[in-house]
Amino acid sequence: MTQPFPGTPAFTGFNEPARIEAAILDLEVEGKIPPELDGTFYRVGPDFRHPPRLGDDININGDGMVSMFRFAGGHVDFRSRYVRTEKFRLESAARKALFGAYRNPYTDDPSVAGKDRTTANTSTVFHGGKLFALKEDGLPHELDLDTLETKGRFDYRGRMTSATTSSHPKIDPVSGEMITFGYEARGLATRDVALQVIDRSGNLVREEFFLAPYVSMQHDFAVTSRHIVFIVIPITTDEARMKAGGPHWMFEPERETLVGIMPRDASTKDIRWFRSPSIGIGHVANAFSDGDKVYLDASTCAQNIYPFIGNIDGTPFDRATGVPRLTRFTFDLGGNAEGFEAETLFDDFMDMPEIDDRYQLNAHSRGFFAIADGSKAALNNVGTLGVGWNTIAHVDLARRRMERFFIGPDAACQEPQFVPRRANAAEGDGYLLSVITRLDGDSHTELAVFDTQDVSDGPVAVARLPFRMRAAIHGCWVSGPAA
Repeated sequence: MTQPFPGTPAFTGFNEPARIEAAILDLEVEGKIPPELDGTFYRVGPDFRHPPRLGDDININGDGMVSMFRFAGGHVDFRSRYVRTEKFRLESAARKALFGAYRNPYTDDPSVAGKDRTTANTSTVFHGGKLFALKEDGLPHELDLDTLETKGRFDYRGRMTSATTSSHPKIDPVSGEMITFGYEARGLATRDVALQVIDRSGNLVREEFFLAPYVSMQHDFAVTSRHIVFIVIPITTDEARMKAGGPHWMFEPERETLVGIMPRDASTKDIRWFRSPSIGIGHVANAFSDGDKVYLDASTCAQNIYPFIGNIDGTPFDRATGVPRLTRFTFDLGGNAEGFEAETLFDDFMDMPEIDDRYQLNAHSRGFFAIADGSKAALNNVGTLGVGWNTIAHVDLARRRMERFFIGPDAACQEPQFVPRRANAAEGDGYLLSVITRLDGDSHTELAVFDTQDVSDGPVAVARLPFRMRAAIHGCWVSGPAA
């Protein structure tokens, strides 16, 4: 490498690139791995392969580094590997960054004009017997379940014509079908959105396009047993701005937030739009239908939720209005009102929601979250929301109660992953997996295992890596001895 990474917050401390591809048999374990844990925890996040082309960059624009923790017989094995996207391959051959600013192709080296820019760095999903790395600006990349080698970009045998698909697909636990969508589906800054449905065998059986009210970052959406919910928030794009070298996204507080709801068995022409003054809706925990009403639980803030996205009026990011809190939205499909109700369920700074996947799309009573507890020591300037998650939480939504565990100072935890104790276990009864980065002394990464019956007691086991990894964003659990 002929130049160093910049000494900016996106490349130092917790965010320092690790760039480690590794295979480790039998991680060192403190405590005892529960024997019921039999399967693999896959996850992916941004880890810059090369210093940024433009001198600095934002946290989430790094190359996709996928990792796996395989549990069997009380042992934990580890593997990590970059996703070999077209971007990764071209830059590796050149031994330098060729692609520029986040989702702005007008800042790229002319030699890569028209090439696939996706980094496949946001989420993993297992469906139809295949493992995919996802990022919402491109198509899935299929990975080998054992080696993590990249099999290639996956377009469902040419049937998916959308240019994009979401990082947050929803899998129906009853039918086994996967419902997802892509925005900017016909190209950069287009209003086109594609609804996509893949059957349980992995065949694309539906792709239907519609126009969003305006071009918006639609990072997540929701599905219930009967409805599909699209979320349009006032983080918008402008191609002229990108051509001038500006950012893909900016927050426009004067725009409305819109939520579109349609029956799953209807056409996108039947979407009904609900409206609100601008609010920031981030990650969705779950949604469910009950009679004429649809309920949506999501991390929500008063305005812009992302510190790396600028306000269009030039004002600085406001942490006070950008705190995500778990909120329940209620939409009445039986009435004529365009508005909707919003109830804050907890006042904590919380995000990265996870539920028991057996209850996806249906009424749920348990949830798991990462919290930034301001009353405790926390790392600043880390992660996509600008602070370090320092607390793991188990939420009882029925009784509005929370059980939590502070992971300690100079440390940051990541999105929890729930694993049922057994196939017929009660909702939320099982284990939580969370990767923790510790910067106290010998900087390293560890995987903590919590029993959901006693989260506040701390982890029952910790599997330690002999090095520090860069943080991942989202992941998935796949049951079975060899996935």
